[in-house]
Amino acid sequence: MTPLVFIAEAKESAQVTDWSDRIGWIVGLLLFVTLLYWLMRQGWKWRGTLQSGLPELPQAPEAPGEPKLTLSGRYHGSTTAGQWLDRIVAHGLGTRSRVELTLTDAGLDVVRPGATDFFIPADQLREARLDKGIAGKVLTEGGLLVVTWAHGDALIDSGFRSDRSAEHTDWVEAINTLNISTEGAAR
Repeated sequence: MTPLVFIAEAKESAQVTDWSDRIGWIVGLLLFVTLLYWLMRQGWKWRGTLQSGLPELPQAPEAPGEPKLTLSGRYHGSTTAGQWLDRIVAHGLGTRSRVELTLTDAGLDVVRPGATDFFIPADQLREARLDKGIAGKVLTEGGLLVVTWAHGDALIDSGFRSDRSAEHTDWVEAINTLNISTEGAAR
C-alpha cells in the first residue's frame, strides 16, 4: 500500500483563473454594447432629421367642446399610414407614454404626461380601426386602436391601447361617425 504522502504529491492543483484575460473580455463586451447603443441612438436622431419636414403638431383649442368619449391607456407610437413599421419620431411622436384621449366635435385631444401633447382637428381625422400592431408593439388581433389622420402632406397612423380594451369598438365607431359628419359638412 502507498503512503498518503505519495498520493498527495501526485495530484496537481487546479488551474488559476487568468484575471487579465477575463477583465479584457468584459471591457471589450462593454465597449461593444456601448457602440451598439450609440449607433441605435444615431439612427433615431437621423430618422428625426429625415422627418423634420413634418409641420409642428397642432395644440388643443381653448374651448374644444363637450367630450364625447374619454380614454385612459398607452400611446404606442405613430407610423406612416399603411406602413406599420415606418415609425415617425419627429416632434416626439415616437415616444411611448401614458395617454389620456378626449374626443370632441372639434377633434381628438391627445394628452401625454412626460411627452409632447397634440391635438388632431376633426377635419384631419380620416378613420379609426382595430389592429394588432404598430412599430415595436404587436398585440392580439384587435388589441390596438389605430387612428389615421392627416398632418401636412402626410397620412399618419397613431396607435393607442386603452386600459379597458372593450372601449376600442366605441372609439372606432365614434371617430368614423365624426369623420363622416365632418366630410358631409365640408361638402
